[in-house]
Formats: sequence, structure tokens, C-alpha cells
Amino acid sequence: MQETCEQAGSFLQSVLEKAGFELEVATEQAADRCLLNLDGRDAELLQAEGGELLESLQHLVIQAFGRNLPEGQRIVCDVHGFRATRETELRAMALHAAAQVRATGAVFTFGSMNAQERRVIHVTLAESEDLQTESIGEGPERKLRVAFKKSKA
Repeated sequence: MQETCEQAGSFLQSVLEKAGFELEVATEQAADRCLLNLDGRDAELLQAEGGELLESLQHLVIQAFGRNLPEGQRIVCDVHGFRATRETELRAMALHAAAQVRATGAVFTFGSMNAQERRVIHVTLAESEDLQTESIGEGPERKLRVAFKKSKA
């Protein structure tokens, strides 16, 4: 895992340099993931538009190195704690949606979300005894719906 993490970091650094970005990649090995932290003059560009560019870079690295990882391991690209902040926001959004469904009885549908964002919502509400989450749609337009569980009569 350590070798794959280092290779992924070197690959990403090379891509960034060739694209003309002023960013440095630092690799950090954790038990379940390889974290590629980016920092530098162009860091803010990676956070624009909800982190679309950061997400795209992570997708590229996963496509190149993901199959070399042991089961249950993953590669994560981050910049200035953006992912942790976004995860906190998503958890709050999930709890707000749950409260709204409980108050109104109406289904709540989140707009288009990437797989990582949908997973945070699913995990946040997984322990709910009265609500269920469901991904709907295809590709980049995939959304997430929160609704009451159907009773098994």
C-alpha cells in the first residue's frame, strides 16, 4: 500500500506540473487510505465549484492506481481540509433532510451528487429506524432521495 501511495503521489505531482499548476503533493498513509494532500498557490482553484477539479483529479488517480490497492483501501485527494469540511456540511444536510421528511411526510430529494457525497448521506442516515435513503438516476445526474421506510405488512 505504501508503495502505491507514493506512486500515486508522484503521478499526481507530474500531472499538476504538466498542467501548469503551482501545487505540491504530500502523501500520508493511513490504515484504510492513501491521502494525497495538495497545497500551493493554486489550491483555491481545486475548491471552486464545490471541489469539481479536486474530484476530477481524485478520479484520475483512482483510475490509474485504484486497482493496485488492497480490498477496503482507497485513495483520497484533499486540499486545506476541504473534504472534512464538506463531509461535515453533508452530514448537517442529511440531518436537515431527515427532520424535514419527519415533519412533512414528503420525500426529500437532494440534487446531483457524486458517489462520495451520496455515501456520506447514506452512512449518516443508515441507523435511522424510520427513514431510508436511495440513489436514483444515472451518471453525473445521480441524486439521492430520503423517505420514510415502507412498512412490511
